[in-house]
Amino acid sequence: MEFFRIHKTIPFMRHAVVLNIVSVVTFVLAVFFLFHRGLHLSVEFTGGTVMEVAYTQSADVGKVREIVGTLGYTEVQVQSFGKSVQIRLPVRKGATSAQQSAEVMNALKAAEPTVELRSNEFVGPQVGDELTTNGLKALAMVVVGIMIYLAFRFEWKFALATVLANLHDVVIILGFFAFFQWEFSLAVLAAVLAVLGYSVNESVVIFDRIRENFRRYRKMSTTEIIDNAITSTISRTIITHGSTQLVVLSMFFFGGPTLHYFALALTIGICFGIYSSAFVAAAIAMWLGVKREDLVKGGPAKRDGGSEDDPNAGAVV
Repeated sequence: MEFFRIHKTIPFMRHAVVLNIVSVVTFVLAVFFLFHRGLHLSVEFTGGTVMEVAYTQSADVGKVREIVGTLGYTEVQVQSFGKSVQIRLPVRKGATSAQQSAEVMNALKAAEPTVELRSNEFVGPQVGDELTTNGLKALAMVVVGIMIYLAFRFEWKFALATVLANLHDVVIILGFFAFFQWEFSLAVLAAVLAVLGYSVNESVVIFDRIRENFRRYRKMSTTEIIDNAITSTISRTIITHGSTQLVVLSMFFFGGPTLHYFALALTIGICFGIYSSAFVAAAIAMWLGVKREDLVKGGPAKRDGGSEDDPNAGAVV
């Protein structure tokens, strides 16, 4: 399915150096902010108090968040489960978990006397350290798995190019969260892992078309092959990523604070995932010297620059 078809190849790789310089600068800035400012970790990672309170009717999450915010908690997590509400409070110096929960309950009871405290527990920093370690392990396992898959599916040059492009996406997402000091929670970590798979999918589509082009167009250069592959997948990219982004934006605008940063991380990841798959991964593979012999193991090939289906495929605009 296509919205449109571009009949002349757009010379993306002609601007590969400039585009990748932009990527390198963005990557370096992201790394700088990660080390300079660090991530604003949520309660799951840093430890804190987790409360569950019950109302006699469906709770107004916005009102609960506003009441807790008046106590000085700017980044509190509030989730509704019918008549129950879970509140996650960060560690506050000079106050115990019991004191924090008592302070919150007094404020909530002042607004709604029927509210009851169902549970109150303290999440220690050691749990946060364990989550951090497990999160890094999960990220490393995903990267290794992607590299092994692409090495078998295509060729090691494409595997290396894709991993570098995906790490580029991950670091830039984390850089945004470090620069703006947005809260980094388990939901955001899940979004980062989802972006990895999403970006790989786009890279695989482009690499498949590159391999197909190497079989079809014998006289086209590697640069022309890559340009043609990216151009011919533009319509598919717009349909796939546009529909996905509509869902993500609906979560961003209507999902409430619980899904806000999750959707924000996905939005950044989708945008940079498209960019990195088309311009970073493809360019790195080109600079690594990928050629027809790396991808084609037999099979017919056209002897001219075009094809019966697309006679202008080799043309460059």
